[in-house]
Amino acid sequence: MSKNHHFFNTYLTATVSVSLVLLLIGMECVLGLSADSLFRKVKENVNMSVVLADETTQEDSLRFATLLNAAPFCREYTYMSKDDALREHVEKLGEDPTAFLGYNPLQASFEVKLNAPYIQLDSVAMIDSVFCVFPFVSKVVYQKEMIGELDAQGNKLSLILLAVALILLIVSLALIVNTIRLHVYSKRFSINTMQLVGATPWIIKGPIVWKTVGLGMIAAMLALLMVAGILYAAYYHLGFWLMPLTWQNLVFLAGVVIASAFVITFFSAVFAVNRYIRMKTSDLYFV
Repeated sequence: MSKNHHFFNTYLTATVSVSLVLLLIGMECVLGLSADSLFRKVKENVNMSVVLADETTQEDSLRFATLLNAAPFCREYTYMSKDDALREHVEKLGEDPTAFLGYNPLQASFEVKLNAPYIQLDSVAMIDSVFCVFPFVSKVVYQKEMIGELDAQGNKLSLILLAVALILLIVSLALIVNTIRLHVYSKRFSINTMQLVGATPWIIKGPIVWKTVGLGMIAAMLALLMVAGILYAAYYHLGFWLMPLTWQNLVFLAGVVIASAFVITFFSAVFAVNRYIRMKTSDLYFV
């Protein structure tokens, strides 16, 4: 086998091995972004009903709507008048309370949906207190138990994803370190020769480290292409994307994979080269 052919096989094996490990990291990011998007949609369907007193004027309603338009916690809202509330009541229950009471007992309200980061018990309680400052607000109704459960499940999901990410990171780090170590192993005699002629440690390490980082960047591009292929295949067969294709998510995914490739390959190469720099010439034949 020629030297060039051996060189090509070494780099190809290392690049493919690193790209497969980075693929695991990329898919963990996809899983996390998908779970976050799903959980966000569930949270944003939680509704707060701000019930208004009967003496509430149109100016009061407009003043409250102005607050909601400016509030960072409000995702969207709808105003339901007394007549709208009565109509909805009749449609759902099939009975008209005005028929036996002689008046409409239902009250006007604002149905408010919050942004996902505010769906927490302490945040919702704070928003409740803000609403109740207005004297024409009769009461604020929301599902406290559901919000508490969503809060608890969100924390649990975050811990699970963090644990999976740490496990994948440890496995990925071990696999890439071994791959880079084998890659540098073939250069151990060249490292020793440069050391014998007086080359400084960084002059020895520099070319190897930056070539290895370059290999990592190529592997990162391959990993991102494989992630894109998996996402497209899933969409083609399932009819939906595994994660929202927003530019923020795409930048985050690419950033994590590329940053992981750089950090892991850089430090793996440095540690591997340092090992052979510290070894005596006679020991190189027995590793």
